[in-house]
Amino acid sequence: MTYKFFNIREFDCHHTATGGENMDPEFIHKLDTLRERVGFPFRITSGWRDATHPVEARKEKPGTHNQGIACDIAVSNGFERMNLVHEALKMGFGGIGVSKSFIHIDDRKTTPVMWTYS
Repeated sequence: MTYKFFNIREFDCHHTATGGENMDPEFIHKLDTLRERVGFPFRITSGWRDATHPVEARKEKPGTHNQGIACDIAVSNGFERMNLVHEALKMGFGGIGVSKSFIHIDDRKTTPVMWTYS
């Protein structure tokens, strides 16, 4: 499958160096639209995570990264942070986590939620 702004390998698990192909194609197409809307390139810092990934292994059950419907996007300033969050909300992404250095975005179908990282 071809995407406008992304290569599937960008979503590989950093722990296993595999798994990008486990990403939900609709999620990546939605990210393509998000990238187009914000008007600036962004780098995926975490995409799919294997269940053995240290973050996933600590969870009671694997999270949205392991489901292939989440990614973390690097941000370097408040403009990028604000625009990513604003457009992601408009597009209906269900989970948004805000950190100083990245934005987590996921496409959960449960109750929408937003959080901050400390």
